Amino acid sequence: MVQNMENKEYISLISDLSNANGVSGFEDEVLEVIKAHTDKLGKGNRDSLLNYYLEDGRDPSLPLVHLDCHTDEVGFMVKAIRPDGMLEFTTIGGWVVSNIPAHTVRVQNADGHYVLGVIASKPPHYMTEAEKKAPLDISSLVIDVGATSREEIIEDYRIRIAAPVVPDVTAVYDEKHDRIFGKAFDNRMGCASVISVMKALEGEKLNVRLTGAFASQEEVGVRGATVTANHVKADVAIVFEGCPADDTVVPDYQIQTAIGKGPMLRHIDARMITNPRFQRFALNIAYELGIPVQEAVRTGGSTNGSVINLSNMGVPAIVIGIPVRYAHTHYGISSVSDFSNGVKLAKEIIRRLDKDIIGSF
Repeated sequence: MVQNMENKEYISLISDLSNANGVSGFEDEVLEVIKAHTDKLGKGNRDSLLNYYLEDGRDPSLPLVHLDCHTDEVGFMVKAIRPDGMLEFTTIGGWVVSNIPAHTVRVQNADGHYVLGVIASKPPHYMTEAEKKAPLDISSLVIDVGATSREEIIEDYRIRIAAPVVPDVTAVYDEKHDRIFGKAFDNRMGCASVISVMKALEGEKLNVRLTGAFASQEEVGVRGATVTANHVKADVAIVFEGCPADDTVVPDYQIQTAIGKGPMLRHIDARMITNPRFQRFALNIAYELGIPVQEAVRTGGSTNGSVINLSNMGVPAIVIGIPVRYAHTHYGISSVSDFSNGVKLAKEIIRRLDKDIIGSF
């Protein structure tokens, strides 16, 4: 019953964060959700880049653990308004163009309200054979909110140039199969992880102190974490991510990030070699306690760990990734059990950390 109640809290938290609108640079709404879920949990403050910091208030002489995540999601921005009322747009973060059309989106207007739109292209009935065979390009797509003129867009819909645009998706949980569907699991899963870990350890005697750093603008070049790393000045870091699942795209023997098989701890990616001593410490705890984990060797991708581990005089960092199928599209699919086990592993790691162990990393 306790586990069921815990899962319900996780699902509610993940859903609230997933449903919030927050493309890179416009994470305000996500921060409001974070504040609502952490209003009695330590001291919170934000900086001008919309990074949010949550300090647990433990003895400042204790070693500091940086719990990292990023708040932004991939999305779009209005680039131009056509005379016929169609919105030209550009991408924010990494997208594959073929994943973009025929989905609904939310366009933020000048009053802060979100307007429903459809990502549209020329109907096949009006395409030439050459157009049908041509590779899809972002310039051939528009956002249609139902307007018929540029004037209507500006005066009635009150949409402006540079309006942020997010996928129009609401999170849904399939209890029978333990699958949650939604947008922005990269990286609202990480945000939910940081909050859940700090809540679970609140009031517990530890040999370390915690700062949760909710970084902005990761999807456009780990910009927020470049600032948070130098603000927090941690002794060690745990980076929480929503990592692209590989169980539908590679042969069975290569699968390292499957949903339902536990959180993924990566040894390397394009921008970071994980501290091998901290990594082995974390993996040994997982094996000792029977917490399912997956190990990955990645040749591409990166996380906020790439700048955190290089900050100050170097910060030992590991990545705990929650597998997400179809990251950087409108819809992600994840397992709440993977999330739960990621939180469980992080709690046990933190409970065992002290000055000497951190020094051994």
